[in-house]
Amino acid sequence: MLFQIGEYLTGGEFFSVCGNSEDRRGRGVAFLQSLFAVIALLKEIWRKVSSHFVSNFCYSGVDLLVGVIVRSMDPESAKSVDHQKNSWKAVLLLAFQSLGVVYGDLSISPLYVYKTTFAEDIEHSGTNIEIYGVLSFVFWTLTLVPLFKYVFIVLRADDNGEGGTFALYSLICRHANVSLMPNRQDSDEELSTYIIDTPADRQTNSRIKIWLEKRRTLHTALLIVVLLGTGMVIGDGVLTPTMSVFSAVSGLELSMSKQHHEYAVVPITCFIIICLFALQHYGTHRVSFIFAPIILTWLICISALGIYNIATWNPSIFQALSPYYMFNFLKKTKKGGWMSLGGILLCITGSEAMFADLGHFSYLSMQIAFTLVVYPALILAYMGQAAYLSKHHMIDTGYKIGFYVYVPEVIRWPVLILAIAAAAVGSQAIISCTFSIINQSQAHGCFPRVKVIHTSDKISGQIYIPEINWILMILCLAVAVGFRNLKHLGNAQGLGLMTVMLVTTCLTSLVIIISWKRSPLIALSFFMFFGSIEVFYFSACVTKFLDGAWLPVLLAILLMTIMFIWHYATTKKYEHDLHNKVSLEWLLALGENIGVARVPGIGLVYTDLISGVPSNFSRFITNLPAYHRILVFVCIKYVPVPFVPPAERYMLGRVGPKEHHSYRCIVRYGYRDVHQDVNSFETELVASLSEFITTEAKYDTGCGRQSMDEGDRRLTVIGRTCTNEIEESFGFGSVSMEFSSREDNAEVRSAVVGKKVRFLIEEGSSSNLVNSAREELEDLYEACEAGTAFILGHSHVKTKPGSHILKKLAIDIGYNFLKRNCRGPEVALRVPPASLLEVGMVYVL
Repeated sequence: MLFQIGEYLTGGEFFSVCGNSEDRRGRGVAFLQSLFAVIALLKEIWRKVSSHFVSNFCYSGVDLLVGVIVRSMDPESAKSVDHQKNSWKAVLLLAFQSLGVVYGDLSISPLYVYKTTFAEDIEHSGTNIEIYGVLSFVFWTLTLVPLFKYVFIVLRADDNGEGGTFALYSLICRHANVSLMPNRQDSDEELSTYIIDTPADRQTNSRIKIWLEKRRTLHTALLIVVLLGTGMVIGDGVLTPTMSVFSAVSGLELSMSKQHHEYAVVPITCFIIICLFALQHYGTHRVSFIFAPIILTWLICISALGIYNIATWNPSIFQALSPYYMFNFLKKTKKGGWMSLGGILLCITGSEAMFADLGHFSYLSMQIAFTLVVYPALILAYMGQAAYLSKHHMIDTGYKIGFYVYVPEVIRWPVLILAIAAAAVGSQAIISCTFSIINQSQAHGCFPRVKVIHTSDKISGQIYIPEINWILMILCLAVAVGFRNLKHLGNAQGLGLMTVMLVTTCLTSLVIIISWKRSPLIALSFFMFFGSIEVFYFSACVTKFLDGAWLPVLLAILLMTIMFIWHYATTKKYEHDLHNKVSLEWLLALGENIGVARVPGIGLVYTDLISGVPSNFSRFITNLPAYHRILVFVCIKYVPVPFVPPAERYMLGRVGPKEHHSYRCIVRYGYRDVHQDVNSFETELVASLSEFITTEAKYDTGCGRQSMDEGDRRLTVIGRTCTNEIEESFGFGSVSMEFSSREDNAEVRSAVVGKKVRFLIEEGSSSNLVNSAREELEDLYEACEAGTAFILGHSHVKTKPGSHILKKLAIDIGYNFLKRNCRGPEVALRVPPASLLEVGMVYVL
């Protein structure tokens, strides 16, 4: 019966290559039995592990079907169903785009996995134990790590839709007091994107969280672990494009002599790398529409090749999916097989980029793309290669064990061209991942200032960083020219990959305990299961340290040093400002009696302090005894969340009494927020000040009784949703404050469009309230008409005499070199040069 089914499915020719009729019948039965067993196994795994995903998907489909039926009966419900259709259309569109950006690296791994594995440590013998063992390792590694660990677990540990090492770190910092960011405030925890609801039955603090919060050294150790993972990811951004393109172009060796091949592969690889990085400025959303069809075509191609080779050479290759062959492989090959694991693990290259690029797409879209398209295509591709190699026992390794030998000669050139295109596209995942993780580390104060360009108006996570793009390109070219060896490139990429995965496993275990409030036993099980797999592969990679694996270690140490020096110096500068800030009494004592004049206009004094008067302002007054009629101390700070809603971005308060016209404005950004243009920032700042003045009028009586410190500390969150011009919204004619007596309260309508503020006013105070707020708004309008000046500190940092030699190297040489060669604060804050006033500051740390 099974044989008849096989004959029917294959037109009677499927088993014709297997020998005589009895052999064909036996092999056909074995093939179908293995196939049905694997299908049953995968069905059971899918049912148990992905029940949540499947149920959600199915329920959504049922809801959509019910919606269509309801709409046919009730035309008024059409709008809601159309919205649901559009949402699913958007998810499927993102899933298609993710093929070109996220899964390109994973998709091209069949180009080099077998060739790297059989490069030196083991040889392909006639028993096929090596081939079957490698295929079993590849299958279970792909199933356990990208599918189970990342798709079903790690991708759920997102930070409001953002992924990556720093996203996990931010999630931990929000649920435990382990952050080293200096200007934290309790009010940051009141942000709507900061608070995450947790079930009431899991609200208790764990001992691990308490133990972690009490030890400052553990906070630093946690940051170092995060920086290690970040450095390895960025280092992978150098290795992956080189490895992918080099392995694809190496297919020319089948059609060229060895001499010509050596002179052709490197120049072609370098040319493709230059073209790839030259396209990055167009943005992820544009590049993905170009790249996604290429990767989809590539996945279809390797799937078809896999099915063809399985049917032609070894239909019973499905038997190799059994874990038994892994143990048999290690038993025979021993140390050589263990060392060859460094090549096998390359089959999961790109898994970490899947998590880091989460902000570019969505969890559901990436899950659909991987489970339904990428994973089945990869399994078929690896099985097809193994089926071919099992019938071609080539003891002499080299190119004959590679990818292109199992491609029929008739279509070898089209496949080669497609492979080169897919390899170039596959590098996009790690490049986008590098941009994302550098932007996150910069927001956490762990990376020098760089220019971040947001390339999409609809998806804020899609960014481009010019400096990093060209540095990556130069390093990729250097590696391609310097290594010229696929085996050494594979060793380097494998060590970096496993280090990043170990860091992600450790951080995810902490998220399970601290953020998800799960039992430490669950976190320990997760850590032990996946950590043991990764340590097993990591141990094999370490043995190849001198054969190329030193490169990611060198890159990671260099990047960790840069990030740690920048974070250390930034923290020390903040502590210096905090200890040397000027008292409020000094600010209030400034006046015409001591020769200090107030000039028309608005002065924005930028500082990292969230309270007090910064020392750079006192230096400014010392050299120029005048300051503006309206004085605003602006602090732009980052909060450990991806996004801060615009309505919660501005926090305003007074510095001193009302007649001094001095204010404090704290502008809060998430690590994925788009920085505003200076014109829109100035407009929104003045609008928020106007709203603050109007709203605060109800506290007019109380403000006179409060102390200076209280007045400096009390901040109000001001929400803005309109973007009207200043002249239209805040001119004298538009400032209208109406009072309607209703027993003991009155209603005040502020000048802010779309805002209506209600508060209680004591009897008889209406006249004072109108005059006070009107005069202050008039002063604000006049100052706005006079212009705005941006006052920034231009700092020079040096160490104290007698400091340790390491501190002198870090500050005097390292930090000052980075500061001179990175973007200035005026560029990062988009301050117009014509309105910029820089104040020289010397920091002695």
